[in-house]
Amino acid sequence: MESFIDRLRTACVVAIVRSPSPASAVAAARAIVRGGVTSVEVSFSTPRAEEAIATLRRELPGVLVGAGTVIEMGQLDVACAAGAEFLMSPHLDPEIVARSNERGVPFLPGAYTPTEVFMGWKAGAACMKLFPAAELGPKYLAAVRVPLPHIPLLATGGVTPVNLSEWLRAGATAVGVGGQLARGTEADMEAAALRFAAAIARYRE
Repeated sequence: MESFIDRLRTACVVAIVRSPSPASAVAAARAIVRGGVTSVEVSFSTPRAEEAIATLRRELPGVLVGAGTVIEMGQLDVACAAGAEFLMSPHLDPEIVARSNERGVPFLPGAYTPTEVFMGWKAGAACMKLFPAAELGPKYLAAVRVPLPHIPLLATGGVTPVNLSEWLRAGATAVGVGGQLARGTEADMEAAALRFAAAIARYRE
């Protein structure tokens, strides 16, 4: 899992794509990648999300491509078959985490409290998704990191180019971004990705 965490930290931003069709999900992901964001999660709220995942894995070498809103075993299996490099869910289901580990694919389950963070890590999660992060804030993430510094956290919800550095300074391994990236026209999405890429560059300077 270390190599995955390294890739996640390098990407810094995971774009969360929810679209009405596989084709529109692929178009959105392409636009976001053109803007400089190098990790994309296609949510299973997208019909036939696995088709988009398979296409992106073929067409975008070097981009970290995963599946989101994985809440059923069947979704996990088809996502893995499509080549998903990681899986996310809004909640913690130890049975799904265990199946993901059996398949050798990193799983990032959702958590809200320190107890959920710890239980997810104990169940074998590669990284815990702090969600909804907007309701908690960077100071909360930093506070959770004090007793649990060994558990990687991905903050999802409410992250913008303006506050991205706050989350990273608080200790987030990376952030998940939905509406701030994957919304509007392809030109809008590419422009939004450019803003996030610039924010990452400023933080790393």
